[in-house]
Amino acid sequence: MNPSIKAALAVGVKGFCMGAADIVPGVSGSTMAFVLGIYKRFIDSISSFDKVWLTACIRLDYRVAITRPHLTFITPLVVGIFLAVFFFTHIVPIPRLLETHPEQIYGLFFGLITGSIMILINELGNINTKDLFVIVVGLSIGLVVITTVPTVTPDAWWFIMLSGTLSVCAMLVPGISGSFVLLLLGKYAHVLNAIGNLDFTILTPFILGVACGLFSFARLVSWLLRCYRRTTLLSISGVLVASLWVIWPFQQRGDQAVSENSKIIGANPVFPDFSVDTLMVLALFMTGCTAVVTLHRLAAEQPCGGGK
Repeated sequence: MNPSIKAALAVGVKGFCMGAADIVPGVSGSTMAFVLGIYKRFIDSISSFDKVWLTACIRLDYRVAITRPHLTFITPLVVGIFLAVFFFTHIVPIPRLLETHPEQIYGLFFGLITGSIMILINELGNINTKDLFVIVVGLSIGLVVITTVPTVTPDAWWFIMLSGTLSVCAMLVPGISGSFVLLLLGKYAHVLNAIGNLDFTILTPFILGVACGLFSFARLVSWLLRCYRRTTLLSISGVLVASLWVIWPFQQRGDQAVSENSKIIGANPVFPDFSVDTLMVLALFMTGCTAVVTLHRLAAEQPCGGGK
């Protein structure tokens, strides 16, 4: 096989793994990039679409416009990510499972997010008073977001675009999932259903939002993790702890018809009764938590995976 084709296929497979990770709330695509040893290259590739590239496009300087971006890397990576999204919206439709089996799916999500919190706290080592203050600030911000974001968020184009921007910004940060942000904003199933049905009235503003967030915040994320890594990770930990309130699988939920779909709109955490279903949720929780911890250990074995 041609070496160039072989390399492109390898990058495409890694993109598929990243896309699969970002479909699931609680697992970060950036964490998967760490595991696969391509995080720094991923961020650098996004950053290569800079002012120099934009100026070359405006001036019709095709040589610079084509050669400056890391197209041989980013193209197969993006193709792999989109194939993963297609697979998990058509072959294994997670949004449909979220509606038909909410306790089981949220149990898995709860384990994934709990595992992410454990990893972040463990990486930070000894926590001092200042660190606790930063965590509390992150926790407070998370609780404010959770309590102020309405259970039913608008389906207007501007909010879909905003959701795309915020989710892709989260995707660029190791330890927090873009899908989790969509879940928090009440747009997880909405966007994934649109992908599954190729509904471009939803996908167009969402993709525009993703593009804005991707190219605007890639450098900011890189700078924050390079210059304020500990403070950033402490804040993320606090936000993730706050998120467990809404991800708790055992809740009193109510359905209300919104547009053409029946959506879960009411949620109050309750203590579960002992049953076979409860044991299933617990098993899925342990599976999710173990999966994240295992991914982290694989990442630690990669000498170039961090790219920090």
